[in-house]
Amino acid sequence: MDQEAVRRTLEPTASSKEIVASLSHLYDALVISGVRIDEAEQGRLLCSFVVTPRIASPAGYLLSGVTATLADQLGSGVFFSSGVGTSGVSLEINLSYVDVASIGEEIEVEGKLLRAGKSVGVVSVDFRKKKTGKLIAQARHTKYLAVSSKL
Repeated sequence: MDQEAVRRTLEPTASSKEIVASLSHLYDALVISGVRIDEAEQGRLLCSFVVTPRIASPAGYLLSGVTATLADQLGSGVFFSSGVGTSGVSLEINLSYVDVASIGEEIEVEGKLLRAGKSVGVVSVDFRKKKTGKLIAQARHTKYLAVSSKL
């Protein structure tokens, strides 16, 4: 497992001009910006970030859409860290929100590979408050991993 390859798949490398030129990736780049990869091992990623005003609601809480985007992006990173050749196509992302995170709180996100078969893989992604370890959200990300044919 090449930790730098995993890092390159998750960390935004585009300049702000390139991001604006490609608005379809704007939201992902804004969400991923600021996420640090703390540990990467076979089938597991541990990341962290601080809730900032740009990813918070007007009430000052982490946006649920940001959590969903991170579950998608970091879940895909877990497949790369496990040696699966493709991150595949999402079949289902299930999220349960159990608490809120406020601006300034540091969040720890742990993604674990649950299964990677020939065509389908499943990852769990847990979001916790780093200071207390309290669960904020839990996601399960299912992906179709088979390489599509060129018909």
